[in-house]
Amino acid sequence: VQLVESGGGLVQPGGSLRLSCAASGFTFSRYAMSWYRQAPGKEREWVARITNGGGSTNYADSVKGRFTISRDNAKNTVYLQMNSLKPEDTAVYYCNWLDAWGQGTLVTVSS
Repeated sequence: VQLVESGGGLVQPGGSLRLSCAASGFTFSRYAMSWYRQAPGKEREWVARITNGGGSTNYADSVKGRFTISRDNAKNTVYLQMNSLKPEDTAVYYCNWLDAWGQGTLVTVSS
């Protein structure tokens, strides 16, 4: 199993980023996928989840209305569109499937 995140970077407050997670080694279309994040000095926290077909999504209260999780089962990829970013969104963002994790991608929101 391999999960490879990309798309992180430095963005100003109010800006947007789209993260991607390319998955391999399992039947991607059969499983729900999630995004988590870990801010400096804090525990890892759940951000969003999408069902296997993409028909249902759930979000942490802290990102609801600003972030959108989606997936392309033909490309074995899950995305996280992040809008109206705030400094408190600064964290390493991780893709998750069962007990598998990617290496993470750093998002820094700063002026």
